[in-house]
Amino acid sequence: MPNKLITQPRLGLWQPRLHLKDLYYGSGCVGQHLLDTLPGPSSKVFIITSTSLATKTPLVRQLEDKLGQFHAGTISGIGQHGPIVDVERAIEMVLSREDVDTILSLGGGSAIDTAKVISLRSKQKRDLFLTHLTIPTTLSAAECTAGGGYTKADGVKIGFRAPEMGVSVIFYDPQYARYTPKELWLSTGMRAMDHAVECMYHPTSAEVPWKTLSIWAVGELSECLPKARDSHPYNETITIRLMLAAYASSGLKGENLKGVKLKAHESMGSAKQICRLLPAMGGRLTGDDVRDALEVGDRIIALVKSLDLNVSTLSDRGVGKDQRSIIAQRALGGIKEGPMYY
Repeated sequence: MPNKLITQPRLGLWQPRLHLKDLYYGSGCVGQHLLDTLPGPSSKVFIITSTSLATKTPLVRQLEDKLGQFHAGTISGIGQHGPIVDVERAIEMVLSREDVDTILSLGGGSAIDTAKVISLRSKQKRDLFLTHLTIPTTLSAAECTAGGGYTKADGVKIGFRAPEMGVSVIFYDPQYARYTPKELWLSTGMRAMDHAVECMYHPTSAEVPWKTLSIWAVGELSECLPKARDSHPYNETITIRLMLAAYASSGLKGENLKGVKLKAHESMGSAKQICRLLPAMGGRLTGDDVRDALEVGDRIIALVKSLDLNVSTLSDRGVGKDQRSIIAQRALGGIKEGPMYY
């Protein structure tokens, strides 16, 4: 059933994520519960992760030892943004084993999305989705959607979505986030903030649970990200709070924070929803929805600055102004004219 447009805050539709069966959180939860989540007594598991986690941390070895007889292999060459060459190689390795029924992704969005695509290919070739377990090490919340993709050689990202592509079990274990670089941890935390803001004004976002959870998530992110700046990775309580906030922010994902002020001007309805975040960020509502929504945007910008993140521009990344129209077209699904494009 497709999502329905929600025009009134007390009238809506919530469609639960049927793919997610368990969400464990807390220090040591992987060690306690991982083997209990395998589909069967003869399951075989492929670990999907990055080179850095495999070579610079003990995490992969710990998982391999924990899985023991259930471990079928490890793919540790998944690059940032899931390059197609890495994804295709991973697909070939996993599907070469007829006995593999489970994939365990360890890392951020690249590893998690690659595992989702592998599961989709398994369905296409074997008529069977794989069970997907994940241990996220960032706050990007890739584990929260039933979609994934890869990046083509020309830099264009291709996405896929199917309910069965979603993760079956999530482990939010701070012991596996202790090796995540602080800047990556904080910057993905701001992505979670992005998700929460978008959820407030998205036309298909249900009041319960997503807007309610997003308001809570914004409060947690506003409080805990500055604390993580000073304590990551040693404060496990803050780490767990941020992990849960990232999950709570993930009702809908897509647009970027640059849309906050634009959306406030675009419609009074958007401003009315965005301004509801202000009390969670320590502000007071004035009754002027647009003014309060803009204050939310200002507080988010102030939060970014307080985290001392090395925020770069498109120009810093070698993207010229001549590429703006191409970026806009791709972001809008091919639209080349109209108010959204301009």
